[in-house]
Amino acid sequence: MPWRERSVFDERNSFITEFHCRKWPMALLCRAFGISRKTGYKILARYRSEHLAGLYNRSSAPHHRPNKTDPAIVELLLAEKKKHENWGPRKLLVVLQGRHPELRFPAASTAGEILKKNGMVEERHVRRKCPPTTTPLSQAAAPNDVWCGDFKGWFRVRDGKKCEPLTITDASSRFLLLCRNVKSTKTQSVKSQFETAFREYGLPRVIRTDNGPPFASQGLAGLSALSVWWLRLNILPERIAPGHPEQNGRHERMHLTLKMETVVPPAADLLSQQKAFDHFTYEYNFERPHEALGNRTPGEVYYPSVRLFPRYLKEFSYPRHFEHRRISETGDMKWHNGLIYVSRALAGEIVGLELVGEDQWVIHLGPVEIALLNDSHREIVPYRRIQLATNRVLPTSPV
Repeated sequence: MPWRERSVFDERNSFITEFHCRKWPMALLCRAFGISRKTGYKILARYRSEHLAGLYNRSSAPHHRPNKTDPAIVELLLAEKKKHENWGPRKLLVVLQGRHPELRFPAASTAGEILKKNGMVEERHVRRKCPPTTTPLSQAAAPNDVWCGDFKGWFRVRDGKKCEPLTITDASSRFLLLCRNVKSTKTQSVKSQFETAFREYGLPRVIRTDNGPPFASQGLAGLSALSVWWLRLNILPERIAPGHPEQNGRHERMHLTLKMETVVPPAADLLSQQKAFDHFTYEYNFERPHEALGNRTPGEVYYPSVRLFPRYLKEFSYPRHFEHRRISETGDMKWHNGLIYVSRALAGEIVGLELVGEDQWVIHLGPVEIALLNDSHREIVPYRRIQLATNRVLPTSPV
């Protein structure tokens, strides 16, 4: 037989029944029900005035709310939000206060709650972040020291098709190495564009990007398949801190000029838009003087890298005292009659494991130390800082 639950109404009804039986004095009756005599007399008074309806809980809302927002102001706020769906409460209040100085508008937090209550605020999805860089960004003292890569925000050309250009610049000379619309932002499509730039201009020492795909991932050390390929080419991936595009300010400033010259307004179709990009690239590199370069053009300063794109890509090699393991397509490696997950970004690559203490192995990807393997717990712990074998901190170091 299940337990019988009793509500507040049932308890109060029982209290009234026992009171009318007159078996208990009021003080003992209240003590038996675990209430004060004041509460007992209050329940009795409500029963006498309202009968059973007086035994239900009443609303605890205040009868008078002097700070309640005027419904007319709520209507103004909601109407303005419909006109500007992407505006937040602060911007809306600034406009409304300027338009109606005689009215008293609520605080921005209250306005935000009003918008949320009326279903006019879309909940923001919290994006998982990649491990940020913990070391100072590399200095671009000469051409090909640092290349910067990024996607300029996508837009639609006049025939409705989506255009999302990939841009690569040399940080030292500001030379625009590539500006090309890509069919996809996935690894293979972006990799082919970087290969085109490598074949024409050679290899840089560092490539600086943001933390988005395909440049980085949420896996071990933030490495992606693209950045692992760069490491195979002896290029160090370097990521700016999340939410700090100013760390790639030279490249972002070029994007502003690119937008003004080629996107406002957009071309008729993708072919015409690419022609506009090509024209801009030539003008930007060889005709447009740059104040930071002493009013020289980027083309007068830039020269190709002496490091040529290799015909064959060699696998990572390690000293003889290292244990060697090839990462499977699922990101696992064989270890002591079992499998340990490392990272899918390293699929197909050979990692080296160096014994550095009892049950402690450092995992190397080429010249890079990426994690520590605790053999007794079969657990991989990413380094706070990923280091080169020469103890030089790699720019992709996570926190």
